[in-house]
Amino acid sequence: MEVTAAMVKDLRASTNAPMMDCKKALVECNGDMEKATAWLKERGIAQSAKKADRVAAEGLVGLKIADDFSKATVVEINSETDFVAQNEGFKNLVLKTTEEVYSTSPADVESLKATAFGTYFSEAVIKIGEKIELRRFNTIKADDETVAVNGYVHSNNRIAVIIAAKCDSKKTAEALRGMLKNVAMHASAMKPKTLSYKDFDMDFVTSETIGRIEAIKKENEELSRLKKPLINVPKYISMAQLTDDVLAQAEADIKDALKSQGKPEAIWDKIIPGQLARFIDDNTTLDKELALLDQTYVLNDKLTVAQAVEAAAKEAGGTAEIIDFVRLEVGEGIEKKADDFAAEVAAQMG
Repeated sequence: MEVTAAMVKDLRASTNAPMMDCKKALVECNGDMEKATAWLKERGIAQSAKKADRVAAEGLVGLKIADDFSKATVVEINSETDFVAQNEGFKNLVLKTTEEVYSTSPADVESLKATAFGTYFSEAVIKIGEKIELRRFNTIKADDETVAVNGYVHSNNRIAVIIAAKCDSKKTAEALRGMLKNVAMHASAMKPKTLSYKDFDMDFVTSETIGRIEAIKKENEELSRLKKPLINVPKYISMAQLTDDVLAQAEADIKDALKSQGKPEAIWDKIIPGQLARFIDDNTTLDKELALLDQTYVLNDKLTVAQAVEAAAKEAGGTAEIIDFVRLEVGEGIEKKADDFAAEVAAQMG
């Protein structure tokens, strides 16, 4: 029996299976719609297993924030292709999953999969017809009314950030909501990995030190070639390394330099603080790259994020400190295979 385009369209409408699979099912079942439907259901399970070795590194994030800014949830769901990520069925799956995580607060992905919603998720995946994975999710919840929570999702729906700050009062927490959204926007762009330099493992800091200093030296070689000002080459890369002894030695070195320059000792106290601050700035490049509180705030490059939040709270008549944040970026940390998807589609069409 000849398989027509109308038959393929009808089978797709009734099963939501991919077009090429519908055509193949009808060919295999000699145009019998009922048998083709059963054939697709059987292959739906086999198809999912076959896709297990594929890499789902595209997708979308979801974000939900409580109306009273007491709670926020972020979710990342991955697909194999960006094409599927823009499918309305996939977008709806992200929306419903975000709502479910927000409402039920499951412990982890496996716990959510074990619920009735997990069954719904699996069925939705089969309908979409591509490998799709619920990769991760997080929720930040205020433990009392003095904690402000807010978030931001980037316009491409591939990056989402939620953030919380502990404030001295409910009034300050309410006043800080807008500031926290701005900090979440900052984090979406600047990609911090941790809250503070205090969170760094010292082995990590040590392993990073030599390479980062060498990178600055190489950058100076290029700057020298271009006859541009050179960057100060640091001895350290994190505040975690700047012990009291290190800072005391830095101050002593500054005093020796001032003495050798013939600067009057009476004005040293006006010079030393600035030069010591410059020493700290030069020797904390790791913090400024990876620690949110220590990064230079994108909306005011004279302040760190911590200082900007402190200033905003002070303006509101109180105090505040960021205590937690979560940043999800689609596909971050997933090693993508260099598969030729176009060739794969062409092979299926043949």
